[in-house]
Order: sequence, then structure tokens, then C-alpha cells
Amino acid sequence: MAEQARCMKCKKQVDIKDPSNVVMKNGMKALKGVCPKCGTKVFRILGKK
Repeated sequence: MAEQARCMKCKKQVDIKDPSNVVMKNGMKALKGVCPKCGTKVFRILGKK
């Protein structure tokens, strides 16, 4: 199953295109990518685990 995030431009849950794992300054993990429909950047916080 593809990872999903909320696109603020489309205002709905979308599958993340080209997802990449990132670690934020506070140590929490997140998933960063692009909306396949409009091309806007999408971001999903995964937590500390």
C-alpha cells in the first residue's frame, strides 16, 4: 500500500509520489513527497518510532 498524506491544495488524501524519509530538527521522522495530481509538496509526520 502506498503512503498517503493530505494535499492542502486538493484538500484530500493522496498517495505520495516520490516519497523520501526525513528526520526533522526535533528528532521526529516524516515522509516528504509530491502530490501526483497537482504537483504540490506534501508532508506527513510519522512520529518518533
